[in-house]
Formats: sequence, C-alpha cells, structure tokens
Amino acid sequence: MNTSHHFWTACGHQHLTRNERGWMSPTPDYWRLWLQRPELALVPESCKAEKRLHQALLDAPSMQVAPGDLKAVKDDDARENYELFLRFRDNVEAAGSLEAAYMGWMRSGDVQWPPLFIDLVVQAIVCNLLEGVEDAWTWRAAELLFRRQRITVEAGRVLSGDSDTLDSLQATGGLGEMGRLLIEGGAPLKAVDVKVLHQDNAARYFVQREGLGRYAFLLDMTHEIQNELPHGLILSMVNARSGLKALSWVLARWVQHFLGVAVQIEAVQKVDDPSWRWHVGLDATATALLNDLYTGNELDAKQQQQLISLFKLRFDNPQDMRADVQGKPVYLGLAMNAQGFLKLKPQNLLLNLPLAGPV
Repeated sequence: MNTSHHFWTACGHQHLTRNERGWMSPTPDYWRLWLQRPELALVPESCKAEKRLHQALLDAPSMQVAPGDLKAVKDDDARENYELFLRFRDNVEAAGSLEAAYMGWMRSGDVQWPPLFIDLVVQAIVCNLLEGVEDAWTWRAAELLFRRQRITVEAGRVLSGDSDTLDSLQATGGLGEMGRLLIEGGAPLKAVDVKVLHQDNAARYFVQREGLGRYAFLLDMTHEIQNELPHGLILSMVNARSGLKALSWVLARWVQHFLGVAVQIEAVQKVDDPSWRWHVGLDATATALLNDLYTGNELDAKQQQQLISLFKLRFDNPQDMRADVQGKPVYLGLAMNAQGFLKLKPQNLLLNLPLAGPV
C-alpha cells in the first residue's frame, strides 16, 4: 500500500501537486477542501449571500471576490472567516507552493495566520516528505511537527501523547458527546486505555482514520533501555524503537527538503564537547535550556526533568556550513515546558542553522 495516499487526508495533501523542485502546489480541490472546514462550511443559519459566495467559490476556487459580495454576508464571524481564507489562498497562490509560502511566513517574523492554518500546511508538507514510508514510528514522530504533545514520565519511560486527543478522551471517556454528558451527570466511566505504539499494534496505527483515533497512540521517547544482568551489572542499550530515532530521521528529511542540504541527526545523552560552537532549540523551552548550558550555567533539577533529549546534527558536506563552524556539529535540544507540554517549532531548523549561503 502507499500509506500517504489515504493518511491524514483532512490536511488536503492528496489535492496538491509537486512542482519541479518537489514542493507542493495547490489545486482547486485543495481550496474546495478548505471550504468544507467547519469555519467555512454552510450552516442552517447561513444567509443567501453567504450561500451564493460559498457555491461560487466551490465552482471556481481561484475566483476573485468583489468587496461587495463579502460585505453582503450578514454574519460577522462568517464574513471574517471568508476574508481570512481569501487572503490566505491568495498568499499561497502567489508564493507558488506551500513550502515557499511557509518559508516566507517564517522568515518574515510576523506570522499573521492562525496556528491551525500553519499546522495544516506543515502536516501537508510532512505527508510529502513521508511519501512511500511505511514505518508507523516515523509517521507518529512526524506528528510532533504540527501537533502539541503532553509528555509524561511513567516508570522511567518518557511518553508523548497528543494533547488535544488526551484532553478529549479524558472529557468524554472515549464516547464522544454521549460520554461527556454521562460524565457531567456523574456516571462513572471506565478509563480509556491509550496504547503506546508497539510492534504488536503498529498496523492499527495505519488503520485509524480521522477523529480521535487518528492521534490516539503514545510515542515512547525514552532515550535508552536498561537490562539488568547477573552479578549486578546493568547493560544500557539504545531503544531501537525509540521515537527519538524516528524523529531524528524526520527532522533530517525536513532540513533537506527545504534547504537542499543533507544532514544526519542522532539523539545523544549529553554534550561533552569543549569546541561546542552552535546549537538550535527545537522549542522555546529547549532554546532557553541550551543557552544556559552553552554559557556554562548548570541546570537545576526541574530544568533537567524538562529536557527530553539532546541531538547532534552533522552536515554530510561541511562546505554547506559557514566557514567559521565548518565540520563542527550542531547540537539540538527538545524539552517540555513547566506544564508538561511540548510544541515543537520545525521552523527553527530552517532559520537557525549555520549555512554557508542563502537558500
């Protein structure tokens, strides 16, 4: 099977076409899918002007809408949603691809789109990156690029769960609106058993479609596993199915796709490098922690618990790096905030690597 053709279809990747650079350009059906989202879909209360506008855009998604047609939409929220959608559509079309639009937004430093818009764009781009990949851990790790995670430490294991999904399951017992009503009425519900992605259930990950089931698997991001041997010895081994290994692969492909440079990324337990020259935080918390480490400040116990992993990034071709750091590794950090949430910022890898020249 080709997983990417039927996976994550809500982001619309199946309605994109590759240009000569391998970047994804929108088709009319891509914009039609946006028009079906809850923010733009018609409701019984929609006025006649909104219905006319909606149908006209479905018929010709790239049409230019006259200001008067927008003004005629009576509901303020609906009108604002259409205005936002049309600005977004025109911006992406002018850029020529989702990747070019995304890079433009991130480089500007002034992203004016709702986080949902950015996440849907990143998700579609990730689908492009994972074309032909059939490994469940890789797809699950890729979720970190566009879905906020809640990190828990259980019996020494670091587990990453989709924040919104876990909240919904807790509020409904996995029974949707009926479960929510039962809980509000005081009815005891059996705790939802959220599974850690494992060899035994990996096939089920791909069977899940949209809805809560889509993001209901936990990812084990434990750095290593320890086996106790006779005579009191402990053997530490890299966890072959660690989400950190899968995430490293996804991030390396992300860099190559956008910047055109080949890199290798691996998780490391510590940075013991007297010639440490460059680092990039993969989220806001990690950036602050790495800055402290770089300047020689020791992390307190709470900060150490927040740090999920360090990574070492190496360029395949040192000539792709700035001359003053050529051949040196770039250290990356991944951390949860004080509330246990992780929101990875994949744009940090695109904006902050020591490249030899502009891309």
